[in-house]
Formats: sequence, C-alpha cells, structure tokens
Amino acid sequence: MAFTEKELKQWEPMIATFVEKERPPEKVRSQVDLDYSIDIDYQSIEIFEFRSSPFRNGKFKVPIAKTKWVRRQKVWKVYWQRADMKWHIYDPLAEVKTLDKFIEEVKEDPKACFWG
Repeated sequence: MAFTEKELKQWEPMIATFVEKERPPEKVRSQVDLDYSIDIDYQSIEIFEFRSSPFRNGKFKVPIAKTKWVRRQKVWKVYWQRADMKWHIYDPLAEVKTLDKFIEEVKEDPKACFWG
C-alpha cells in the first residue's frame, strides 16, 4: 500500500527540513549537494548526495540512507548502502518507531555508516 496523503503531509516536511539544514554552503552546492526522494508506492525515503565529476559528465548520486515504512508493524526499517552498492539493514538500529528517530540516527551516525 502506498503512502497516504496524510502521511506524506506529515513526513515530507520532516525530511525536507533535515536535508535543508544539512546541505553544504551555497558556494559549494554546484560540486556537492544533499537531497532526498520519496517513493510513494514502496513507502520509502532515501537521502543522497549529488556530486559533480568530470569523469562522469556531470553529477552522480551517492546514497546516504534509506528508510521504509512497514505499515503492519508501524515501524521504519533503516538501511545503509555498503561497498557492494546494495542496501543492507542498519544493524545497530534495524528499525525505529518514528521518522524523527531515523533522522536523528542518520544525523548522529554513531557507526559512520551513513556519512563515512
């Protein structure tokens, strides 16, 4: 089941506010910037960087963190992307009850899984 409009109205501003606060200074955003995407159908939110590269003819996406809403359990599953370029459950905190807790964990990054 997709995100409802009520859920989107509640959760998108939270992610948008976090991303806006964490974005790099304006003068370097042409080189590196932070953004997010919401997949309504898969009930997931991904945070990523855009980085510029002369070798890739423009910008490329660098995944930071992902969370997926599991409606039946009323939890957010937390994921990080390993060197194999696949999403893996974030072992220290596999799920959280609120999107705020996901944002807090990504921001603090106590295991250096999200920001490196």
